[in-house]
Amino acid sequence: MKNNASVTYAFLLLLGDFIALLAAFSIAYVLRVTLDPRPLIAQVSALEYLKVWVLITPIWLLIFGLLGLYKRNVYEYRLREIGGLFIGSCLGIMAVITYEFATKATIFPARLVAVYGLILAFLFLLLERTILRIGRMVMWRYGYGVNNVLLIGDGAVAQSFITSIDKPERTGYKIVGLVSKSSELAFTGKRFDTVAEALEQLSQLRVNTVLLTGLTSESKQAETVLAAALANHCAFKFVPTHDGILSNKIEVELFQSLPVVSVHQTALTGWGRIAKRLFDIAASLFGIIILSPLFIIIAILVRFSDWGPALFKQKRLSRFNTTINIYKFRSMKMEYSGLLPEEGFAKMGKPELAIEYRKNGDFLPNDPRVTKLGNFLRKTSLDELPQLFNILKGDISLVGPRALVPRELASYPFKNLLLSVKSGLTGLAQTSGRKGIDFDERRALDLYYVQNWSFWLDIKIIFRTVIDVLGGRGAK
Repeated sequence: MKNNASVTYAFLLLLGDFIALLAAFSIAYVLRVTLDPRPLIAQVSALEYLKVWVLITPIWLLIFGLLGLYKRNVYEYRLREIGGLFIGSCLGIMAVITYEFATKATIFPARLVAVYGLILAFLFLLLERTILRIGRMVMWRYGYGVNNVLLIGDGAVAQSFITSIDKPERTGYKIVGLVSKSSELAFTGKRFDTVAEALEQLSQLRVNTVLLTGLTSESKQAETVLAAALANHCAFKFVPTHDGILSNKIEVELFQSLPVVSVHQTALTGWGRIAKRLFDIAASLFGIIILSPLFIIIAILVRFSDWGPALFKQKRLSRFNTTINIYKFRSMKMEYSGLLPEEGFAKMGKPELAIEYRKNGDFLPNDPRVTKLGNFLRKTSLDELPQLFNILKGDISLVGPRALVPRELASYPFKNLLLSVKSGLTGLAQTSGRKGIDFDERRALDLYYVQNWSFWLDIKIIFRTVIDVLGGRGAK
């Protein structure tokens, strides 16, 4: 079961850091400019100073993000977090001073403002993160945000995990089930005799993490456990005693002071998800505002060129098997709108075209189901514009795997892995060959994106999409 507690906490850290930094440099201004009678290097009004710091503070947050301060393997360990905050604060103030020197802009009315700001920033960040840490532990005490764990294994290592992590009020983890052949393990919760029995109850137990340990010769069973975890959108962690069970995104980390290998369905976790969502909101809102006159014109043309609704709505699958309604400008004739290709071509008495359509990567030159205006909208990708509203709502992302019709994805073997991230308006499959590649090749590219996501990969795909659309290359 998905658990957004870590993402929520990372977002609160981001917001808290922003407030702490802004407060620190505001107080630094008051201490030196308002309360200190000594002359200043430059006159900077309080309002101007505050405006500048509202714009500058995100630079610090970006530095913190690059240092991993919004990742669980950093913020869960106090010394590592404190070291990161100190380094990030120093780098942040150096970046601001360098910017002031290079641009000859006036940011600090006196040198002591920077010194006071740096000291206060570090102290306020420590205080803010301590308060959030205490708040999170209070929430754990009442059962909120606790990560439910299914533990599979035997021996001393399994007992160590039971002893160390099964304290939800302190660790945020609760072992809700144990699969073990040994009756000697000290565990008072629900026990299972077989792995299969436990995996059948992942949903009922609301398991967030499956932890596998002590099964040195059961690689096939480990693969079964991994597949079940992926299907139920659970995190999967294992003590590294197995060979050859992984092809997913893996990370070696300390889990409550014990070494484990964590398997992620996707690299898009934690800080990355927050950055991607914020970018989606900003980009989609900007696009909707700028393109609103074009929306109106296209809607009118579609409405009157082939009498019927301007928008086409279709159910698609997105992250965690969520069914969403995708919006497009209608490009098909009314009698075929909303039908699968096989259904539409069968209705017109040409079922053989459906085979050609699928073989050609879901594309057919001069598709008889499409209107003349629809051909133009598809060629220019203007039919996709209403999906900006889907992005703003959070149904899909700007970049991601193609949002597929449930029936198209029903028999796909890696469906659950593909659906571990939000679908996208554009994606690697579209920019790697927007026509001429078949279904399996497209899905393989989508899977590569899911397992190898990075923010810079998104930027590359967006630029490539813009170039392809403006050049009319490969548009459908």
